[in-house]
Amino acid sequence: MRKKIWILLTLMMVLPAMTFMASCSKKKIYSDPTGTQSSDEAARAAEKARQDALARQKAFDEQQLKDQAAGAGRAGGGAGLDADKSATRGSFVSEDIYFEFDSASLIPEARDVLKRKAEWLRSNPNVSVSVEGHTDDRGTVAYNLALGERRAASAMSFLVDLGIPASRLTSISYGKEKPANPGRNETAWAANRRVHFEIKK
Repeated sequence: MRKKIWILLTLMMVLPAMTFMASCSKKKIYSDPTGTQSSDEAARAAEKARQDALARQKAFDEQQLKDQAAGAGRAGGGAGLDADKSATRGSFVSEDIYFEFDSASLIPEARDVLKRKAEWLRSNPNVSVSVEGHTDDRGTVAYNLALGERRAASAMSFLVDLGIPASRLTSISYGKEKPANPGRNETAWAANRRVHFEIKK
């Protein structure tokens, strides 16, 4: 009889302790961070990089408008016209177009830039252009070379659709070999997903 009483008492002490330990372990499982937070952070970083690229594009557009207005004010003198042509040529070369991650599709901002470039090329019919495709540094060399080529081809195709002869355009892909920004973060990667334009000598 006493043995049964001791067994019952022991069970009454052990069972609550085991229940308490089980509830603690469950709480720990639910308190662990999930992957949702990290994916949210990545999405916020990607959006910030996109906004930074758009801000750079807007600043460039504003500067180009100022340059054009200054050129119009100099109209009449031969030297002034030459200086205006030179400034426009520099603007053509310095304005890149940008792409989303792992994409060769033209975003609306890129289409607007290409329309301006097509207008300049129509005004300068003797100019030929090299269209250079670039990527960020994620992925293999071979994959990024192919992606850079697709980006250059997208830009060329759009220019041809706007009436620029294909004979004036050549393409080359540098993949991830010539980054505009050497950093390894969303801002740098966004700056490197681009097509650059060079006027051929």
